[in-house]
Amino acid sequence: MRPLVIGIAGGSGSGKTTVAHQVARALPQESVAILEHDAYYRDRPDLTYEERCQLNFDHPESLETDLLAQHLRQLRAGEPAAVPIYDFKTHRRSETVRDVGPTPILILEGILVFVEEELRHQLDLKIFVDTDPDIRAFRRIRRDIEQRGRTFDSIREQYYRTVRPMHLQFVEPSKRWADMILPEGGDNKVGIGVVIAMVRDALR
Repeated sequence: MRPLVIGIAGGSGSGKTTVAHQVARALPQESVAILEHDAYYRDRPDLTYEERCQLNFDHPESLETDLLAQHLRQLRAGEPAAVPIYDFKTHRRSETVRDVGPTPILILEGILVFVEEELRHQLDLKIFVDTDPDIRAFRRIRRDIEQRGRTFDSIREQYYRTVRPMHLQFVEPSKRWADMILPEGGDNKVGIGVVIAMVRDALR
């Protein structure tokens, strides 16, 4: 049986990852796999670390979406996929990969998963996590400082240079493709409960 593919989009810091993992935890572990669009950032060994830090990571061209679309097709056909692993501290891909096998439920999350037509057409359920900009900004600051070892000044500079303009140009308009709008991300227990119920019904 072809898997049910769920796409979860929304701005940086909206709670996409939290929603994806809350849905996954409510299902049998062996029945679900999660793919992150962020894992497919292009590797740029030709650039210095300082130059890589200045890349626009919020533009669709920064991601190897063709490879992700290929992996989705493989998983939907019952074949495994070798998913890249990306290091956000060095802005490089790891030499190792993550082996992902086909599962009945596949969750894809990322800020741009609705922007790309070749991804959008492979999604059975499209959820847009809609969280207020100030909350998203504070969440991003905390994540980048605690998990990615970045300074506040570098986060602020990137936010104004690429994150905010790319959100307005690409992410926010992609909301029109969503089947469901989920306000407040992981804090929306009712909305997440509805999604879980739908997925459980599809597993029967």
